[in-house]
Amino acid sequence: MRYQISGRQIDIGEALQTHVKAELGEVVEKYAQRPTEAVIVFSRVAHEHVCEATIHLSTGLNAQAKGHAHEIYAAFESCREKMDKQLRRYKRRLRDHHRDRTAPVEFDGGSSYILAASEEPEDVEPDTLTPMIIAEMETKVPSITVGEAVMQLELAGQRMLVFRNEGHGGVNVVYRRDDGNIGWIDPRNSK
Repeated sequence: MRYQISGRQIDIGEALQTHVKAELGEVVEKYAQRPTEAVIVFSRVAHEHVCEATIHLSTGLNAQAKGHAHEIYAAFESCREKMDKQLRRYKRRLRDHHRDRTAPVEFDGGSSYILAASEEPEDVEPDTLTPMIIAEMETKVPSITVGEAVMQLELAGQRMLVFRNEGHGGVNVVYRRDDGNIGWIDPRNSK
């Protein structure tokens, strides 16, 4: 597995990098087969250290965790415990989906835009209804099943995931509802 360990405006020493590789490698080896890459970023927010970890699995899924603490090692341990809990919770599903999949997850390219927020008061009509685009990026859209999409949503801690449904090839969306449930939008079934 490839590790990318970095610090955002803080220096990361060799001892911490060695500790992260050993501990995270042990967790990932226990629950997931063939992880491809782990990205760990340490930062400092006011008086707390923050550790954010993302593990890319060979099945195309990503697991994310974030930990906070006053000490940098404690922040990593908090992050590692959360990652351990997530992977333990989904261990059986990760293995089942991996066994059924004959080929790696395919990704299609797509554009992602960030639109500027309206700075005008709500009672004032804007000059134009066309929003101003302030950023344009490439994003990856995975071709996965609905079950894998829900699992990816849970593992990554995201609020929404756009994916290409392997069942029929159409674009679908799964999202976390305000009541805690998961919603699924399948435009193909709206007829």
